[in-house]
Amino acid sequence: MIKTLIFDFGDVFINLNKQGAMDNALRLFDLETFEDDMLETNIMYEVGRISTLEFINFYTSKFPELSEKEIRYAWNYIIRDFPKHRLQFAQKLAKEGNYQLILLSNTNEMHIDYVKQTIPFYEDFKSCFAKFYLSHEIGLRKPNTDIFQFVLDENNLIAKECLFIDDTKENTDKAKHLGFHIWNIDETKEDVVDLFNSKSNLF
Repeated sequence: MIKTLIFDFGDVFINLNKQGAMDNALRLFDLETFEDDMLETNIMYEVGRISTLEFINFYTSKFPELSEKEIRYAWNYIIRDFPKHRLQFAQKLAKEGNYQLILLSNTNEMHIDYVKQTIPFYEDFKSCFAKFYLSHEIGLRKPNTDIFQFVLDENNLIAKECLFIDDTKENTDKAKHLGFHIWNIDETKEDVVDLFNSKSNLF
């Protein structure tokens, strides 16, 4: 029996442009692929091991021809819109109270600050969840086992009583291995608001 719904944020509630952001950044940096030090810095930033200032300084030092404004724009390029019907879905779930709602997202400080600035109902959305876990705040990231164990331990949950919803297969594969029910949502064809139709066998 499902008692807890654990949602990712990007491409589950808020739409992202992952490929566009990658292509835009590589054009800006005049690279074919991200270099190892960039990938390492991005991960450290995602789990809060370096500050936004340190993150910006890394990129402006590596690419001195670029300004802080250009780096910030490129970094936030990934974030698109947040359809209002998904907010209404979360609010309906929260009001009905049939499930504990948890958000679990690999999100860094600059991205969430940008979301707060551009999505007027962000706080209304956040208030729908019993717990709102962002990777840079808890120092953990998906798909590592420790982030899933953290959520289980912090909330006294049993994996088989949880449904984890994420657009990244690597993340849902790890959750499934740990005993969670999963929905690896395809954001190009599926919408989280159709949860109870798409996963009707679990409810």
